Amino acid sequence: MELNGSQMVIEALRRENVSVVFGYPGGAIMNVYDEVYKQDYFQHILTRHEQAAIHAADGYARSSGKVGVAFVTSGPGFTNAVTGLATAYMDSIPMVVISGQVPITMIGTDAFQEIDAVGISRPCVKHNYLVKDIKDLPRILKEAFYIASSGRPGPVHVDLPKDISAQIGTFEYPETIKMQTYKPNYKGNVRQIKKAVDAIAESKRPVLYIGGGAISSGASEVVREFAKITGIPAVETLMARGVMGHDNPLLLGMLGMHGCYSANMAMSEADLMISFGPRFDDRVTGKLSEFAKHAKIIHVDIDPSSIGKLVDVDYPIVGDLKNVVEGMIPLAIEKVDANKFKTWRDLLNRYNEIHPLKYDDSAEVLKPQWVIQRVGETLGENAFITTDVGQHQMWTAQFYPFSFPRQFVTSGGLGTMGFGLPAAMGVKKAMPEKVSINFTGDGSILMNIQELMTAVEANIPVINIILNNQYLGMVRQWQTFFYDKRYSSTDINMQPDFVKLVESFGGVGFRVKTKEEFDKALDEAIKSNRIAMIDVNIDRMENVLPMVPAGGTLYNMMLEYKE
Repeated sequence: MELNGSQMVIEALRRENVSVVFGYPGGAIMNVYDEVYKQDYFQHILTRHEQAAIHAADGYARSSGKVGVAFVTSGPGFTNAVTGLATAYMDSIPMVVISGQVPITMIGTDAFQEIDAVGISRPCVKHNYLVKDIKDLPRILKEAFYIASSGRPGPVHVDLPKDISAQIGTFEYPETIKMQTYKPNYKGNVRQIKKAVDAIAESKRPVLYIGGGAISSGASEVVREFAKITGIPAVETLMARGVMGHDNPLLLGMLGMHGCYSANMAMSEADLMISFGPRFDDRVTGKLSEFAKHAKIIHVDIDPSSIGKLVDVDYPIVGDLKNVVEGMIPLAIEKVDANKFKTWRDLLNRYNEIHPLKYDDSAEVLKPQWVIQRVGETLGENAFITTDVGQHQMWTAQFYPFSFPRQFVTSGGLGTMGFGLPAAMGVKKAMPEKVSINFTGDGSILMNIQELMTAVEANIPVINIILNNQYLGMVRQWQTFFYDKRYSSTDINMQPDFVKLVESFGGVGFRVKTKEEFDKALDEAIKSNRIAMIDVNIDRMENVLPMVPAGGTLYNMMLEYKE
């Protein structure tokens, strides 16, 4: 089949069953957009900024498990997209981003809107390509989707020069891909698996340390089964919320800088850590030399470079987490006595009773924790939750009752403000039957506020709940705790009228100060089936607790703030 380069892009997306693409056109990618106009295979959603296009594709991928796709143009179009690429790369999210580039003959001449996109993207993508010959394009497109979705997932960038996008070539799309230099190992070593289960059987205080890899590999059900069979208490990272389910009696909660007391103490007192797909992030470990220093470590990960990268591992297992845990279960049934760990579980449950997650709800001003819990009580499993980054993100991770994997969509590794709204749009396109809620702050929401127009034009009803404390809250909290209350550039009490703002775009807005007003606003926002903003006036000085100071130890948590 003879096609030009732009037609090849469209045909590849059709064969990959892509249903939605987010993007923003420009001169270098105009040929591709001409073919977008002619096709009816997928919906193209025009965002109002390239960063938002990548975040929307990211939200689509996180909630669905499918590869997200975005188009951007060259020069500033691509540089605007870099934050989105880095966000997805840090959290191992499968995406294919296709950027336009100046013609090959003009590369290196400082042509209009030329930028070294491949050079810029190299540190923040799983792989990238500069297409230099039309005959390579079908293979590159197939490889891009394969690499993005296999092994440890991640974003792949394809830079397409404008002359290649217009050239005619033979389109032969590979059925399968075999790459000599890229062969993910999906099957864990049987002997290592046996050694790991033997170690579990011999342990007295084991803990399941569950990371985002459990979601990427689709391992949540087998992880739950493994925990139930062995009776081992579990902790989740920020990226793993929902794996165990909020009502699972074995779940201690989230661990780390803002983790709960019982989870952090479990890690500190364990004699065996069973690590299912985490990357030992510094926000989880705190001071590395003190992290789980009494424990031997089992680490299962499909990415061999992650094992032993930050901590020494006693039982390394390279393989797909789902396959490995499936291999561990029959051995665990045979060798592990769940009753053996009852005393250990009782101790950790006692820790939770002594220092539960809590907040003072006696004040007249709404508490953000109450708002989040209320949404959970009202919507529960019927909602997907996105957040921006800051205090509201941590409160959401702590207090929303996540029931299943992929329900929580948030920027973990990069911590990207402005992620929430466009990501929530991507979630709604992937999961139209669910309510898409974005918990955000009055600082974060303004970073991609223009996407309200995208949501109105494309009819994507997202409910943005602004936990408004008129501060850049998390930075303010650190200034309170560690900088003698020198609130440098964090007081943002000069704000737009968020209700009028969303209404000017064509959405609906609500301003609330009481519990009754919030309940009414949430109900009306859901019924409106339009882009909505609920501006919630919350306690300005509320802090996220517990807190482990940067570089501190998990067992030395700040449980309250004192003057």
